[in-house]
Amino acid sequence: MPFHGVPSRRAWLFRPEPAADIAVSDAAAWRLNPRHRWVYNKLELALSQGLTAAPAGVDPRTMGLAADAPVFVRPITNLAGMSLGAYPDRADSVAPPPGSFWSERLTGEQSSTDCLVRDGEALWFAHTVAGDEWVGGRPLYWRVGVERPANEALIAEWVAANLPGYAGITNFEVIGATIIEAHLRGSNGFYEHYGDAFLPAWVELVDTGRWAGLDPVPGGYILSLFTDEEGPFTVPEGELPDHPGVTIQADTDAAGRPTHGRIAILRTRDREAGRAALEALAGQVGA
Repeated sequence: MPFHGVPSRRAWLFRPEPAADIAVSDAAAWRLNPRHRWVYNKLELALSQGLTAAPAGVDPRTMGLAADAPVFVRPITNLAGMSLGAYPDRADSVAPPPGSFWSERLTGEQSSTDCLVRDGEALWFAHTVAGDEWVGGRPLYWRVGVERPANEALIAEWVAANLPGYAGITNFEVIGATIIEAHLRGSNGFYEHYGDAFLPAWVELVDTGRWAGLDPVPGGYILSLFTDEEGPFTVPEGELPDHPGVTIQADTDAAGRPTHGRIAILRTRDREAGRAALEALAGQVGA
């Protein structure tokens, strides 16, 4: 059986081929995991975390929030771009569109964690945090392979309570000490930084249930090249000759237009080398 939902430009990475069906995209994960697909309902996820939240039509003030309390509005379920349509508001003025919900707004560090799971047991973690430089509300880079023991305790407890019978990879977006999104797939854009043994161990876990452990995540950096232009753009692929140790991948549609404002993704173990490559490429591709 194949991996499901693999982007064509990332197909080379997904080896060995599993015997079982394994989802890579959210759409495939929702289809292949009927027992656990409820995690894509972000309102239910918020309520499972004890947050004050409700669907469109429920006034936050009737749920105990002060008029000036900050809230955050998001689609209840959105597999085609999980964060699209999200925005901040106030309790006394919020009017979420149909199909959305509001919740109390959270503060704290935002992080992303991939977690391998076997029957409700969290076996392995890879944590990623946004850097301290932002472009239009989006992080310029992500640091892969940080230590977040508090996240591990939080996620392990949630997995034990909510994912019995599930085997495979999961991803959790966390703000402070609260899970805000859960996915029945991993962050496939980060897999190069998890080490060569990661994919085989994941496949063996799903196919056989065996788990022999993995070395700590080697880690690295993911940098994004953003633009406000429409394109088309010509973006090189692979390792950059003038920037050893930095690889680049285009993030554009078939017509060469940027995907959500990002035209390229750079990967490196060295943040400064990545920054130098990013600055050089910005002039070359018209960002």
